Formats: sequence, C-alpha cells, structure tokens
Amino acid sequence: MSQTIIKQHIPRDDLLASGHLACPGCAAPIAMNLVLKALGPETMVVLPACCWSIIAGPWPQSSLRVPLFHTAFETGAAVASGIKAGLVARGDTETTVISWAGDGGTFDIGLQALSGAAERNEDFIYICYDNEAYMNTGVQRSSATPWGAWTTTTPTNDPEHQPKKDIMAIMAAHRIPYAATASVAYPVDLVEKVKKARTIRGTRFLHILAPCPPGWKTQNDETIDLARMAVERRVFPLMEVENGGTWRFTVDHPGGSIEEYIRRQARFKHLTDRQVEIIQDEVDARWGILSNRVEHGT
Repeated sequence: MSQTIIKQHIPRDDLLASGHLACPGCAAPIAMNLVLKALGPETMVVLPACCWSIIAGPWPQSSLRVPLFHTAFETGAAVASGIKAGLVARGDTETTVISWAGDGGTFDIGLQALSGAAERNEDFIYICYDNEAYMNTGVQRSSATPWGAWTTTTPTNDPEHQPKKDIMAIMAAHRIPYAATASVAYPVDLVEKVKKARTIRGTRFLHILAPCPPGWKTQNDETIDLARMAVERRVFPLMEVENGGTWRFTVDHPGGSIEEYIRRQARFKHLTDRQVEIIQDEVDARWGILSNRVEHGT
C-alpha cells in the first residue's frame, strides 16, 4: 500500500503517547493508536480488565491522550452505557464513548453486559482486540482460542478442543446498526471502519485481530505478517454487517493453504499434518458460510 494512500486515509496526530507498557511486537497498541487516530480527541475510553489495563500505565499516569476510565472485567459495556448517558444529560452529544476489551472480556466474562447493551441499542462503540486467550493473566484459553491451540490451561497433551466462538454472528443476531472485523495489518480498512462507526448512532461493534508474540509463541517482528496472513488465508476475513442483515467483505481474500500461518506459531507446533488439515477444512467451511451470508444477506 502506497504512503500516499495511507496519508489520505489515516490522520497524522497520535493520541497514544510513547512509554506505554506493551510487550515488544504487541498488536494491541497498534490497534489502539489507529482507532484513536480515527476517532479524534473528543473520545472517552472505558477499559475493563485486560492487557490494556497494564499497557496504559499505572495511575495517575496514562499513555492515552484522552480520558480513560478503568473498570471491572465484566462491566465494560455497562459502564460505557452509563458514561454516555451521563454525557448526554450534561448536553454533550459529540463525545464518542468506546469500550475497549480483550477477547476474555468480550467473548466470555463481559458478554452478558455487551448483549444487554446491544439489545437496548446503547450509543457507544465496543471494540474487542482479540489475541485469542487471556494473555494478561498467563495465557489461559478463552472461547476465542482456536481449536488445537496450546495455552497454559490447554497444554499440548490436551490442546483446545472447542472451535472459536462466532462473535460476529452473535452480535449480528442482535441487529445492531454496525458490526465489523478489522486487522492491524490493514490500517486503512481499520481506520475507515472506525470513522464509519463514529457517524452511526446506537451500538457499534468492532472485532480486531491482535497477534500476541508471547501467547502465540512467535517472534516480535512477525505480528503484521501473521495478521495479514490470517486475512489472506481466510482465517480472519474482513467484513462488515449493517443492521444484522447486510454482510459484505471489505478486502480481497485470496485463500490458499493455512499451513504456513499455523506452523509459524509455536502454540500449534504439536499438531499433526492431519490436524492442520482439519483446521483447513474448518476455515474453508466457514468461508462458505460467510460467502453465503454476503450473497444472500443471512
């Protein structure tokens, strides 16, 4: 992608300061920086327990140049709903409120609050940066952990044996105005989706894949390559859903073998060739389902 295209679509001003506490190669601060660039300074961040509770820095300091509210693991969507209501009561209808949570705080612990807020169509943006496990507390499996993956609670002699939860289908079933997937390897696509979400009223949901070098057992400089490969190989397709019924892909997905993507992550090193084939079959089957949704809107 040319620098001209990036400059045309991605604002220059950073609302994430240097000195944050992320691990080397972490995709989470890249995602946060891009999101805040798209939203601008009139933004408030609600942060339930996750890696970003540490990345932001210890109180009273913060690496974010916007207001930040730390809250409990399960309450991200509920607190965002309350803060937005408070701002409106004060006459502030312009500030964008986002709830920023990991996969554990979205797929699992925070799902009840998120579902309730979505059912009420509360006016905020919920963003899940998905590193596919509870990374901050020691790499325990979540319901976003892929089938076959190692974690400290799914060791190599008994790896994850459940498929990853389909969070996009769950959110689309709430018929919220806007839901989308995004990736740090496709910054323009990510920023344009955040800008679009900002113009919409009601509950908006973004699911961002965020590779984690310690948890995925990869090298620090592989993060963007792996994020891009996940999209290209259809492991993590980039799409958006409007009002629960209109699905569309937002980039090209060439497809092909997922073997290199899997083999470059040591969390999968115990898998046999046959087990990699099983994952390939699942990826291909899910792509067929998504393609049908895109074609028929269901």
